[in-house]
Order: sequence, then structure tokens, then C-alpha cells
Amino acid sequence: MNGTPRIESVKPGAALPGGEIAIRGSGFASRNHTRPQVEFGTSEGNIMLAAENLLIASVPDGATGGAVKVKMGSIESAPFPIALGTQIADNLHPVGNPAVDSEGSVYVTFSGQRGQKVPVSLYKITANHVVKPYITELTNPTGLAINRDGYLFVSCRHEGTIHRVSPDGHAMQWIEGMGIATGLAFDKTGNLYVGDRSGTIFKIGTDREIFVFATLEPSMAAYHLAFSPAGDLYVTGPTTSSFERVYKISPAGEVDVFFRGLGRPQGLAFDRSGNLYVAASLAGKRGIVRITPQGQAEIVLGGSNIVGLALLPTHRAMITTTNALFSLDWDVEGLPLNG
Repeated sequence: MNGTPRIESVKPGAALPGGEIAIRGSGFASRNHTRPQVEFGTSEGNIMLAAENLLIASVPDGATGGAVKVKMGSIESAPFPIALGTQIADNLHPVGNPAVDSEGSVYVTFSGQRGQKVPVSLYKITANHVVKPYITELTNPTGLAINRDGYLFVSCRHEGTIHRVSPDGHAMQWIEGMGIATGLAFDKTGNLYVGDRSGTIFKIGTDREIFVFATLEPSMAAYHLAFSPAGDLYVTGPTTSSFERVYKISPAGEVDVFFRGLGRPQGLAFDRSGNLYVAASLAGKRGIVRITPQGQAEIVLGGSNIVGLALLPTHRAMITTTNALFSLDWDVEGLPLNG
């Protein structure tokens, strides 16, 4: 039928509630007092911009399903696939990536303000989305990482400590003197790397011997760490600049700028192909940015207030915002858990 709305592309192809997407196609112009509507599943989105061949729309809260369509009165387009995140926990306070264990349970912090003692500092969300208080005695838990033996390591930025949590939930202080300890990451041989946001990346051996691995410009928030499949350490750390960098640090501790041009980059993760995913803004658009090994960047997920992510081998992503955890079935295959 002539004038039937038609969707040709949706970018980015994934979004959380509140995230913006651009729908390109035809038949979107208002006519006969009929204006376009955008539906995500059965929920109507908010249209920010409307033109004949372009609609900018935001994903509404509670949107479900894996498709978006455009309606003009009683006429609607064919559905177009999109990956939508589903909130599985709220009333949290993550400040970085979640951690996921081999059973699919997700660990997320309630970090609190500096020096604040909160009732529950770490939550465990089971694979079937049951939220359980997990650890209560930590102050300002910040970075999370799980080693090959299934132990969870937690940095506490206020005290400069690293705590080790056994699989049965028993926490003990493992290391102190880490400055303003933030991001954590394990390399392939089991060494733990700690980002002290005042300017140091520490390397802690399996025997707990501590080395200064690299030095960077201090961050106003935190360092976030992730290892690439090739074994290089990548680091983000927001400063006062609006044109931020992603650092690449070789196994020998040599620091290079891998990419420049992000807004407030935070949590990061790699897929199997070596593409880097960063919670950040790019060209004024917020969400998750994918950067290829060659340095080509684009927004691949729309969303606001994203602070971290974990890409799973099962084509699922766990994404943290400043107060919630989302699950997303996504055509991205992450690295094997724990390494």
C-alpha cells in the first residue's frame, strides 16, 4: 500500500529504557492529522524528532519484546528487530562493571557515598534473577573481578583495600595500601591488576607481591580495567576533559593511547573478536561504544547513566546503570568467564 511506513534501519540496534535510537525508512511524514507512533513491543516510545525518512525515538520504561515498528493511524510497518534490555534489579549503586560467575550469578555493588557505611554493600543476583544480599561489612565497594578459582575480589576505594570473597560468601581483607582503589582485572596467569585512581596501576602476583605496573593521569572518578584477548590491559578513567582517552598498556607496562574522543568513559569489556565495548558518550550520544581493533568507533547500544557491562559467552550482556542491573540478549559473544 502506498504510504505504508517502512523501516530500513535502526541504529543503534540495541537499547535500554531511556536510550535513543534513529529509525530510517520511508512514509514517516505526518498527513491528514495523523502523526507517526513508534512502538517497542506493545509500549509506545517518545518521538524526539520526526521527518519523512527519519525518526528519533526513546525507549519507554517497561518495553519488552525484540522488535520496533512505526504506526501511522491504522497502518503500521513490518516489525524491525532490536535488542532491548530488561531490568532485573534496582535500588543498587554500581560504579563499574558487574561480575558474573560460572553459574551465571551476577554480583553488583551498593557503593554509597565516600565513607558511607550501607546496610548491604554487595548483592548477588542468581541466574533466575533472585536478588540476595551477599556482603554487608565493606565500605565503598568499587571494582569487582572473579579469579579462575571462583573467588570474588572487591576493591574498596575509601580504605584502599582489596577483599577476597569465597564462593560461600565469606569475606576477608586480602591487600591494603592500594590508594584510592577502583577497577580490578585478572590476567591469564592469575595476576590481579588494581587501578588507584590517583595515578597508579598496581600488579599483584598470586603470592601477593605488589608491583607498580604503570602510571597514568589521575582520574576524577575511577579507573576501569579490562584485558583484551591479546593480553593487553585497557584502562579508562574520566578526567575533567570532554575528549577522553582509552589507554592500552602492554604486558611490559608500556602505556599508549588507543582511542581518543569519548565522553566520561567508564566500564569496558571485550568480545571474542577483540572489539572493545565502553560505557561512554560518543559525539554527544550516550550508551555503549564499540571500538574495533583498528580504532573505528560507533554507538551500538543507546542508554543513559550506564557505568559498566559484562559480555557473556552466551550472547547475553549484563549492564549496570547508576542504580540498576539490566539483562540483554545481544548478538555479541563475550570472552570466557574468568579468563
